[in-house]
Amino acid sequence: MNKLEQLKQRSLVVADTGDIEAIRRYHPQDATTNPSLLYKAAQLPQYQQYLKDSLSWAEKRGGDVIADASMKLAVAIGREILQIVPGLVSTEVDARLSFDTRASIEYARKLITMYEEAGIGRERVLIKLASTWEGITAASVLEREGIHCNLTLLFSQCQAVACAEAGVTLISPFVGRILDWYKASTGRDDYTAQSDPGVLSVTSIFEYYKSRGYPTIVMGASFRNTGEIEALAGCDKLTISPQLLQELQDDDGELASGLSSDVESQPRPAVPLSEAEFRYQLNADAMATEKLAEGIRNFVADQLKLEELLQKAR
Repeated sequence: MNKLEQLKQRSLVVADTGDIEAIRRYHPQDATTNPSLLYKAAQLPQYQQYLKDSLSWAEKRGGDVIADASMKLAVAIGREILQIVPGLVSTEVDARLSFDTRASIEYARKLITMYEEAGIGRERVLIKLASTWEGITAASVLEREGIHCNLTLLFSQCQAVACAEAGVTLISPFVGRILDWYKASTGRDDYTAQSDPGVLSVTSIFEYYKSRGYPTIVMGASFRNTGEIEALAGCDKLTISPQLLQELQDDDGELASGLSSDVESQPRPAVPLSEAEFRYQLNADAMATEKLAEGIRNFVADQLKLEELLQKAR
């Protein structure tokens, strides 16, 4: 077996792309999208009809045409992805709402309604929210309504703890962006898969969850190389770009040992993490603070580009 086939025996593989053709090639269990991936997909010739259909639908509604068309496009691509993958698709709440709990909840409900109107049950959709305190709080409300959530832009232990205590379905702790920060801040360029700070962060979160019996799924994300992926083989899920999926598929070597969920049981904290403590711990972690802020800014920038693309297509 090639390494991709070996990996699928140990972790559920998720395609980190909005490109439907790429998803068909690699047969992942799930797929995850975000504004950056949707913007890239929307520029491809085969997606132009999606843009036109989304705009036509939004114009008939008579509201904010570009905002509604943007949501409709995300749902339309998500729906097509779900015709291919047997599992779930992740669709993201507008990153401009990352610090607005109420607006995030309303946006998520609207996305789910649009999916259901398109014939897709909520059980097949994960709503992506940034791992801010407001995003995690919104997720706790949505989860109680049967709307399952994927908390993204997660870089620290305090974010992971708060997500588990909120009953979030799935988290996407980032790997490569953590490595990027450490390379830039230390000047080092000799990190191995075993010393990679992003790999170590996800390993710590995975072991914390498993040792305390939290059901929240850990899905490693944002990979820079296949070595990081191999080091995290055995993680519940791994979301991987088409380029790295191809590299794994082309490699007939033996997959590295990776993670084990067989860890010593530990008690859960007696008192849940408070908002004040969450904010203090996040603030104390310069890497997590900077990468969370940068990630939100980048998603907003690509959301604006997507909206500009829709405006030009009118």
